[in-house]
Amino acid sequence: MRKERFNITGMTCSACSARVERTVAKMTGTADVSVNLLTNRMSLTYDENVTSPAAIIAAVEEAGYGASVKGASAAQTAQAAQAAAPQEGNTEDDAAGRAIRAMRTRLLISILFLVPTVAVSMSHTFAAWGIPYAPAFIDIFWGAENALTFALVQFLLILPIMYVNRTYYVNGFRNLLHGAPNMDSLVGIGSMASALFGAFAMLRMSYGLGHGDLALTAEYGTNLYFESAGMIVTLITVGKYLEARAKGQTTDALRALMKLAPQEATVLLDGVELTVPVSSLAAGDTLVVRPGARIPVDGTVTEGTTSVDESAVTGESMPVSKAAGDTVTSGTQNIEGTIRFTATRVGEDTTIRQLIRLVDEAGGSKAPIARLADRVAGVFVPVVIAIALLAGGIWLMMGASLEFAFSITISILVISCPCALGLATPVAIMVGTGRGAAHGILIKSGTALETAGGIDTVLMDKTGTLTEGRPQLTSIRPIGITADELTALAAALEAGSEHPIAAAITAYAAAQGQSIPAAADFHAVFGKGVRARVDGADCAAGNAALLAELGIALPPAIETVRAEMAWRGETALIVVRAGQIVGLLGVRDAEKPTSAAAIAQMKAMGLTPVMLTGDDARTARTIANQLGITEVIAGVLPKDKQEHVKRLQSEGHRVAMIGDGVNDAPALVQADLGIAIGAGTDVAIESADAVLVRSDLLDAVSAIRLSRSVMRNIKENLFWAFFYNVIGIPLAAGVLYPAFGIKLSPMIGAAAMSLSSICVVLNALRLRFFSITKETAERAESAPSAPSITPIDSDGTPDAPSASITNRAAEPAADRKETTIMEKTIHVKGMTCPHCVKHVTKALSGMDGVTDVAVSLEAGTASFKTSRDIPDSEYAAVLDDAGYELG
Repeated sequence: MRKERFNITGMTCSACSARVERTVAKMTGTADVSVNLLTNRMSLTYDENVTSPAAIIAAVEEAGYGASVKGASAAQTAQAAQAAAPQEGNTEDDAAGRAIRAMRTRLLISILFLVPTVAVSMSHTFAAWGIPYAPAFIDIFWGAENALTFALVQFLLILPIMYVNRTYYVNGFRNLLHGAPNMDSLVGIGSMASALFGAFAMLRMSYGLGHGDLALTAEYGTNLYFESAGMIVTLITVGKYLEARAKGQTTDALRALMKLAPQEATVLLDGVELTVPVSSLAAGDTLVVRPGARIPVDGTVTEGTTSVDESAVTGESMPVSKAAGDTVTSGTQNIEGTIRFTATRVGEDTTIRQLIRLVDEAGGSKAPIARLADRVAGVFVPVVIAIALLAGGIWLMMGASLEFAFSITISILVISCPCALGLATPVAIMVGTGRGAAHGILIKSGTALETAGGIDTVLMDKTGTLTEGRPQLTSIRPIGITADELTALAAALEAGSEHPIAAAITAYAAAQGQSIPAAADFHAVFGKGVRARVDGADCAAGNAALLAELGIALPPAIETVRAEMAWRGETALIVVRAGQIVGLLGVRDAEKPTSAAAIAQMKAMGLTPVMLTGDDARTARTIANQLGITEVIAGVLPKDKQEHVKRLQSEGHRVAMIGDGVNDAPALVQADLGIAIGAGTDVAIESADAVLVRSDLLDAVSAIRLSRSVMRNIKENLFWAFFYNVIGIPLAAGVLYPAFGIKLSPMIGAAAMSLSSICVVLNALRLRFFSITKETAERAESAPSAPSITPIDSDGTPDAPSASITNRAAEPAADRKETTIMEKTIHVKGMTCPHCVKHVTKALSGMDGVTDVAVSLEAGTASFKTSRDIPDSEYAAVLDDAGYELG
């Protein structure tokens, strides 16, 4: 099966996208067909042995639309982004920009001829109102004797309007003949029927004049619909023009990413600097980047030092220092010095190209909730045509005039447009995913975006997710050998391992300048430790599970030492030589500065954070206590992580899994929502539904909040789209006319239809102001402290007290600080009634440490007491979930 994307042309409403989707889905060998009205794209999976792109394109064309394969190259991706929204400085070659300019020209011509049409058609009314808007010769259109002139002038004036807007008639009637009427069909039928009725009236007026029947001429002279024919298409074009302008703003994120990708690079060849296209670069090339230039591809610095602004890619506001050995990322900007670096990822593999691809695909994807609108749109237009004809027929049977019934029919046709239904979901998804991408939160699809909003449990790997992922050796406990001998032996065993704990031990031994013996027959025991032969002896280093596998019992005294190390937050590595325990090494991984704040906000949002780790239960519990996590699943082998996700899902939970390693990939796939830390492995990132480029857990909170905001926005859009039609169609049908004399004219119907689509787009654009959760955290820049050394007797008794590592959970109660109660007042935006006060009070009262909440509707404030220092971002997250904003 192959996944392919196509550009689709000729679609104007959700009925069109639904027809294309149904047509392709019916083909043998196709699956997962999704058509996006906003981006005019179709994605699907097909069996290459059964069908082909040419057959798919032919099927789309048979349905009345155009199609072409969308390539995956960088140039084509750039063209797609340009087609989605106009770029500054490149508007002449921008298809979307040309289309908008053409529509603007259509609109200006339409208005130019519509104004005199309305002036002539309404001249009697304006004169009766005493409005001196026209010259004296306007009276040549008045009176039964001038009725034919009155009609002919209007007819001639609307011809240019109908010509420049001929797309409504061509596409509308073509789709009608194909048995798939769409929005153009409704507009085309309504406008053309009005014009034809006017032409019929002209024939009757001519007959009346020729036979001296001035009464017949006067009757039809007051029932012309020429101005309606021109007004309908003009108002629809106004709406389409404003809609296109607004939709252009939905691709701001993609347009901004495209600007970050340089088109040229300076490469060093045989000592000579040459400027070449970025597309010609290969891995291993040496590139030169001077201050102010953007880094064209990913690579490793080989010469020079500088500071790099990574904010556009990762959202990190502070410049990052770079020196030899550091990695640089494509799309980031060099600030200070000139550097040389070796390219490691080029072409479509670079970070910036992957970001562009992910944002492009996410914006063009479809959320499951959109299926409802698609199903409705698929039958909407035929049903509307039937309702219009039925309503007109009923009024005729009730004794209404032909003109009245005709007006009812036209009003229903032009007011009932499925455009708002089709735009409700894709516009919100594109704006939402774009907003996230601008801050380093990459949500890969509309499905993932919708799923994130329903998550109730968050599983998190410890190392690299909650912690920095760079463990340090913090204690050395030799038994019968020296500390240097113990660390040298452990370094020899761990030399062949890629585990972070191994890196901490080998780094310490290298820093001490120790002589590391060679290890033979190295064997990694997955999830337990390593084994090898060192100096002719069988040795091992690992956890208690490894010792059990080797048949080595842990003496009670050693178990006590392990327990003490665990309470200090250390992972104990037990070193064995020739069947005897020769020492323990304590390794500790510091928590990320923002992890605790992220956990607190998850709780405030009603989520249950769970730590999932292979560490010892006591070690995991210590770190969990420091971060505020109450549920811990410890001692989990990598292969078992997926099973824990399945167990929680079987209990009815919607589970998100956050991880960064290869061993997290199965769990990321199994989870309802897989979130990969951006600094993690490629396998984890490919397996996930979302990627956090900054590797900051607070971004996971923002991703879930963003999802909830987008889904709330989509539901609002769908509600108003449905509500508009539910109210508009009966009004246009004249249900209120018998009792209240209320009837919508075709012109008002056309204006209302355009307004509905514009409102949906503008509502979605509010997501551009979604606030990303941020927390200021100080990072310690000092060098790591030296590990404590505490020799242990052969019976397991420590010779001297080990250096303590502060652990608040182990502090005596008398040494802890008393809890401080603080009073705080915040401003809340969006409260309009007592129900709002109730909702805000409930939301704030549910926060950990918040009591005595008092909300004032008049002042727009909330006062309360808190037992902890809560950042404003946490208040903002809670209020946002409740539907309000922090002032």
